[in-house]
Amino acid sequence: MRQEEQIIRTEYSELMQKSFIDYAMSVIIARALPDVRDGLKPVQRRTLYDMQELGIRYDRPYRKSARIVGDTMGKYHPHGDSSIYGALVVMAQDFKMGLPLVDGHGNFGSIEGDGAAAMRYTEARLQKITQETFLADLDKDVVDFVPNFDETEKEPEVLPVRVPNLLLNGSEGIAVGMTTSIPPHNFAEVIDGVIAYMKNPDINTEQMMKYIPGPDFPTGGIVANRDELLAIYATGTGKIKIRGRVELERGKGGKDRLVITEIPYTMIGANIGKFLNDVYALVETKKTNDIVDITNQSSKEGIRIVLELRRGADVENLKNLLYKKTKLEDTFGVNMLAVADGRPETMGLVPIIRHHVNFQYELATRKYKTLLARELDKKEIQEGLIRACDVIDLIIEILRGSANVKDARACLTEGVTEGIRFKSEQSRRDAAQLRFTERQADAILEMRLYRLIGLEIEALLRDHEKTLSNIAEYEEILSNRGAMAKVIIRELEGYKKEYSRPRRTALENLEEAVVEEKKIEEMDVVFLMDRFGYAKTVDVNTYERNREAADAENRYVITCKNTDRICIFTNRGQMHLLKVMDLPFGKFRDKGTPIDNLSNYNSSEESFLYITNLAAISGARLLFGTRAAMLKVVDGSEFDVAKRTTAATKLADGDELILVHPYAENETLVMQSEKDFFLRIEASQIPEKKKIAVGVRGMRLGEGDALAAIHVLSEGEGRSVEVKGREVALHRLHIANRDTKGTKK
Repeated sequence: MRQEEQIIRTEYSELMQKSFIDYAMSVIIARALPDVRDGLKPVQRRTLYDMQELGIRYDRPYRKSARIVGDTMGKYHPHGDSSIYGALVVMAQDFKMGLPLVDGHGNFGSIEGDGAAAMRYTEARLQKITQETFLADLDKDVVDFVPNFDETEKEPEVLPVRVPNLLLNGSEGIAVGMTTSIPPHNFAEVIDGVIAYMKNPDINTEQMMKYIPGPDFPTGGIVANRDELLAIYATGTGKIKIRGRVELERGKGGKDRLVITEIPYTMIGANIGKFLNDVYALVETKKTNDIVDITNQSSKEGIRIVLELRRGADVENLKNLLYKKTKLEDTFGVNMLAVADGRPETMGLVPIIRHHVNFQYELATRKYKTLLARELDKKEIQEGLIRACDVIDLIIEILRGSANVKDARACLTEGVTEGIRFKSEQSRRDAAQLRFTERQADAILEMRLYRLIGLEIEALLRDHEKTLSNIAEYEEILSNRGAMAKVIIRELEGYKKEYSRPRRTALENLEEAVVEEKKIEEMDVVFLMDRFGYAKTVDVNTYERNREAADAENRYVITCKNTDRICIFTNRGQMHLLKVMDLPFGKFRDKGTPIDNLSNYNSSEESFLYITNLAAISGARLLFGTRAAMLKVVDGSEFDVAKRTTAATKLADGDELILVHPYAENETLVMQSEKDFFLRIEASQIPEKKKIAVGVRGMRLGEGDALAAIHVLSEGEGRSVEVKGREVALHRLHIANRDTKGTKK
């Protein structure tokens, strides 16, 4: 019989809300955010644990990355190989990680943004520090193990990391509705901070910053706002200003060079190429003429970007220009968000260390409880063997007189002598007094005869003394928090001694970069644009010498100032502004640059109707006309705006701008419809409106009709158009009122 369907009726919005929250929390907890205890995201944790399980340790040969990725995906992380290999690559990059966790062999990418080779080519193994501080003691029940995705394997819920990895390596991640961005820090400083907290749990952020003064980026550089770090570390959020390090190298003949030896952490990857392009742009747009050449001489030894300077260059102003206009000064947004106690939480410096220290006490407690249990088991067996050595003759007699192991074990543990042959009644009475434990009896039964050698017995006694010493030590550690703290601090100091390195990032308070803008010498130029949209400027004398050719070859010829702006009005009702200074200035026969590249104008989506300079319309008015016969006059001052693109007029749906023209009251307009209706009106009939207005109706159009053209006639001008093979003299048309139907021709 088919089981009846069970239909659950629920509110759709409630179901969507619950489903989205479940999805969001899954991404937050299981993908994007690190755990505050080990500072790792799930994919990183699983990759490191898998490498441990595969035996790819720091003192063993490298193994193919594809082997690691495939094993991790098959056992623990079923989310695609690219995410696993991406995590593996980042953990091996010393320019991204303050403390690389993986030892990569092969092409693992470069600081300039080159990607790593395919996983089938590269090899990897664990770093020594990862082995010692991230994966040690997993066999001592220090963390909980949980089932993997298909419940065929077990994986650690968190790795027993002994150093505050969240601060050492930082973290970046985008979840649903939240992001994390934690900068890396110096190993020795963070260890000192942890020790300071353990000695004084009431330490505040300001006191903690005596030990951890600020971030330490792998790329070096300079933190430029040191005084703001206190607020950032107290709240867990803020912005760190970072600058690259620039050095001046003196050259022969006064030809100096600026050398960038360290870059901001945010410039890693494609941003180095963007920086070079930005410098080229500064030269091309004449923002500076102090740079003669730029070369990127960076190598595996480090960053070296060289700017060759002209003689007499203003070095300080150029530095400030680079800080202001390029990525040489950038902002690192801090948001110290991590998963704490199963939920995302933004934490300051001290809370992160508090969580880490609490985790260390938990790890130490579980570790020494496991070690104590093992030592107690060992003590029990050792005591049994020592006692057995004292009565070894009786035990041998029991073993020789027993019919089977069961009888021998019963005699050793409970003194049962039935079924055992003894040489004497005294031996039977002595055997009846034996009371070994089950473990001791098993050890005695498995003991080899060589253990009866005198030296072996002495070694057993020494081991027993060592076991008793360990038990006392472990019990002291477990019963005394101060003793446990000493053990943790001793381990941290050992790690610091072996793995610390000097600080790379300088912490300073630097003034805001101020650029002295060089005054532009104002001059008259001529703007030239051909029918293909290529534009340039030339000086007035060049134009005068080539006037005839310039007028014949170019669609627009406008005399303006080099400080002026060009207005481009398009059929979509937009006005694009273009600085004359951004246009190439040079020889008459130079091709020029497409205006698409210099402004927001898009020739594939719109076409220009009218181009002029802003100064020419600032004190004038412009006439606008659309295909739906909507007309208006707009004051030119409304187009003097800062935005590069603005709406020049408001268009109804489906309408299109077909006329932009300087307004004069003594002119007349002739509107020509697609169905050959003509209406001539005086320009003075058109009211002045704001640019955001639609305008007024100029001609009453029939159904399905629209304007084909609007002709502007100056006073006394004669002009004709051809309609169906006939000439229509526009200047002879009767002047009528606006908003009438017009005459059919």
